[in-house]
Parts: sequence; structure tokens; C-alpha cells
Amino acid sequence: MSVATPQALAGVRVLDLTRVLAGPWCTQVLADLGADVIKVERPGSGDDTRGWGPPFLRDADGDDTAESAYYLCANRNKRSLTVDIATEEGQAVIRRLALSSDVLVENFKVGDMARYGLDAATLRAADPRLVYCSITGFGQDGPYAQRAGYDVAIQGFGGLMSVTGAADGEPQKVGVAVTDLFTGMYATVAILAALRHRDATGEGQVIDMALLDAQVAMLANLGSHYLVGGEVPPRQGNAHANIVPYQVFAVADGHIVVAVGNDRQFARLCDVIGLPALAQDARYATNAARVRHRDVLVPLLQAAFRQRQRQAWLQALEDAGIPCGPVNDLADVFADPQVQARGMVAGLPHPLADAVPLVNSPIRLSATPVAHRHAPPLLGQHTNEVLREVGYDDDGIAALRGSGAI
Repeated sequence: MSVATPQALAGVRVLDLTRVLAGPWCTQVLADLGADVIKVERPGSGDDTRGWGPPFLRDADGDDTAESAYYLCANRNKRSLTVDIATEEGQAVIRRLALSSDVLVENFKVGDMARYGLDAATLRAADPRLVYCSITGFGQDGPYAQRAGYDVAIQGFGGLMSVTGAADGEPQKVGVAVTDLFTGMYATVAILAALRHRDATGEGQVIDMALLDAQVAMLANLGSHYLVGGEVPPRQGNAHANIVPYQVFAVADGHIVVAVGNDRQFARLCDVIGLPALAQDARYATNAARVRHRDVLVPLLQAAFRQRQRQAWLQALEDAGIPCGPVNDLADVFADPQVQARGMVAGLPHPLADAVPLVNSPIRLSATPVAHRHAPPLLGQHTNEVLREVGYDDDGIAALRGSGAI
């Protein structure tokens, strides 16, 4: 796709004072949609995730670079500026950048930005149109507001680990940092809503995003399960609390997922596995009955599934219109013809390598498509460029370098 194709957020500037994952995930989505995202990083070391490896991107000679796979996953389409926010000169740079931006996103501890004179109240007094988004572990108020927040700890705090893992095993975190990712996505939605409000009224606003809030919200049906039913949901392993059968089954050569969504599908499943009488049994004829009698039903289904290999089952289930799928590892995922047909991997030119392979955005827009304009930036790659855009001349930039502010 040509970069000349119009993008939904073209002309929107985002000042990104975030690091690790929740904030960078949010700002990468905004960047993919066309926003000019300026990533502010600590001089010398940058975003913490730059060092979170191996693996690291390899150069043309096969040697590791300083660009970790973790950092690369969340920083596409951004420009990197190094600024020491702890210095007065650095704070002046951030202030000037903020007042030339539409959105500021930060994930400092509660109160830190006020110490630097870069808090929402101060900056929005100078520019009421600014949309200011803070991302913290526990939010700007409440008894835990001063605590740091990390994804794995919040998965425990927010109940997700209590419903994840084998029924007879220990609490388990999800394999990727879903609390960070959900918070980043919620923050993206909030920023877009605030920009829409600003378009209508001329006023920006303050967004207070907390990892714990996002974690509690994403409990979805399980949160409702407790609030409505008054029962604490147990861990179900790979099964579903409210639907049966809706889980992983072992087959002769691996595992498959079977996701029966209604009683008609269950009847067809029983035919496919050679146990049609199960669908006529009052204990299993309805989903509510199957949920109550899952301890008897599931072993019967499991015994049947062990009799054939994965591909044979998947074909038979697919032919019968029963939702199913393989349990793929990541090599399987990226080799899958559907994933390839949808173009879910892109190679972008990189200063240190011929190209860097990245997972594409899943957003498909017909009129303002996502554009992958450039690879995640090197540390400080765009410092001079960005500073010139906000009025610093060569002498001013040299003075900032001399003071250690950039």
C-alpha cells in the first residue's frame, strides 16, 4: 500500500512518554492508524524492553543487534527522541513538545509528572485542547494508587489467575501479558473518544487508565457469573464455565479444540463420534444439562476422540459444521495458509538489518487503511529531526546535548 493513501489519524501528533507494553501497545495502534507518534526515551538506555532478550534482531552478518524482539513488537511507526526528563532542560523540551501535540500518553508513577511540572493540570492550563492519558497500575486514586503495577501481579490481583489453569493445578498466568494489552487497547479507545469529543467541543480531557480496572473489566462473563450467581468461578482448565463441550480434547496425535455452541451442534457431534444416543439422553440433551453433568459426559467424549488422529477429526467436524480447530504452536500459526492469506506478517526495512519481520495490525479499514510506514526506531534516531520541528536550531540542540538533557 502506498504511504500516500489517506489514514484516519493523519495530522494527529501523539507524545509518547510510555515504556514496556501497555502504553507502547496503545501508541503503536495510534501510529498504525496514521498518527505521528514521538516516543520519548531515556538517553543511553531507552525503553526497558530494548534489553529484554534474547532473541534480538540480527544484522546482515547474523550478529545480534541491540533491538530485542520484545521491543520490536510494540513500537512500529514511531519516531524516537531521547530526553532526560529529570533535568530542567529536558522538562522544557517535553513541555514544548506537549504543547505542539494533540495527545500525551504517560505511564509514570502517580505524582511523578507533577514533580516535573508536566502533569495534566499544568499542561492543559496552557493548552485546553490537549488529550492527556495516564496509564498506571491502580489508577490516580484509591488506597493502592502509589503502588507500581506489573502485568503478572495484576493478573493475580484482578482474579484472572484464579480462573486460569488446570482445575486441580495452581493458579496460572496467561501466556502473553493480556492485562497490559487490554489496558493498551482500552486506552486507545478512550483516546479516540476524547479526540472525537474535542472535535465537537474544542476541549481535550484527562484519561485515567488503570491496569487493575482493565483486568477486572475483562473478566466479562466470569465477573458476571460471580455478581449474578454469587458463586466464585473455579478454574476449568481448557473447558468453559457455562458451555459443554467447549474445550480441548486429546486425540491420537495431539490436541484439538471443540466448541459446541448449541444443542443442534451437539447432536451432530454425537453422530460424528459414533455416539448418537448421547444426544437423546436427558442428562446431555441441553447445554444446561450438559454443564450439570460434565463430569460424566466429558470422559465419554474424550475416550472417543482418542481413537483418531487430529486431521481426520478436524475434517469430519468441519464437514459436519461443528466449530473446531487445531492447537497450533507458533510455527504452525505463521505457516497457516489463512494467516498467510490475510498478510499477518510484514517485513519492514531496518537500519541494522535487511528487514525486520513483524506481526501486522489486524485492523482492516476500507477507506483509510493501516500503513506500516517504518520499522521500530533506533534509540534517539529522530532526536534532531523532532527538535527542529518544534523550533530548536542547531545551537539549541547542541546546548541540550552539552547539558546531557538529550
